[in-house]
Amino acid sequence: MKLLEGKTALIFGLANKRSIAWGITQAFHQHGAQLGFSYAGEALEHRVKPLAESLGVTFVEPCDVSKDDEIERVAAKARETFGEVDILVHSIGFANREELQGPYYNTSREGFRLALDISAYSFTALAKAFQSMLRPGGALLTITYNGGERVAPNYNVMGVAKAALEASVRYLAYDFGPQNVRVNAISAGPIRTLAAAGVAGFKVMHRQFTDYAPLQQEITIEDIGNTAVYLCSDLAAKTTGEIVFVDSGYNILGVPIPRGKE
Repeated sequence: MKLLEGKTALIFGLANKRSIAWGITQAFHQHGAQLGFSYAGEALEHRVKPLAESLGVTFVEPCDVSKDDEIERVAAKARETFGEVDILVHSIGFANREELQGPYYNTSREGFRLALDISAYSFTALAKAFQSMLRPGGALLTITYNGGERVAPNYNVMGVAKAALEASVRYLAYDFGPQNVRVNAISAGPIRTLAAAGVAGFKVMHRQFTDYAPLQQEITIEDIGNTAVYLCSDLAAKTTGEIVFVDSGYNILGVPIPRGKE
């Protein structure tokens, strides 16, 4: 059964075959969605276009989401190409590497602005740009992390950005409700992506994750893709404004202790 048959999905933030956006892309493709991609810029073009070609996707557009005119250009191109859209996926996050180590109080003013703009505001900007072409029954989806609710050492300003992103999910869910468009987020456990590589200490955290998580299983981009299919399909027709955890249960823990050492 193909849960997204007849639906058109645009995925922003595809970077390479290890990115969460690629896991979502593969799952959407398997479930019959018509796809379009957007990526951050020329540096990623040589990685993204072969991925698009492997699935027969022809809508592949660069977009600097810190610029309104770039977002409007891609939205206009999408309207010209597809007419209407059912699903918009935002898998975008960025902070300067120097902001992702040491004390949070060392965050620079410009680093704060940049992280919040690209990682949080861009979801709202995309929602506004595509609002008029979203079909009833459609869905907006973004990717977050538990560092927006609890302290994750070195995640720093990205945690603050994710908190803003999650608040945006709730406000957008309220705004889009009368249009019968749902807005949700997936809070993913640690995955070795290009973005995660910039967080100091990530490799150690990733190695220890399965010692603490209730299911004792790593999180994959395929896991995120499967949940994305559900949230963007008619199976989740009455679910909106939610942060859905895909983290082997790690978020339920009060005090993480390795199994067998309680």
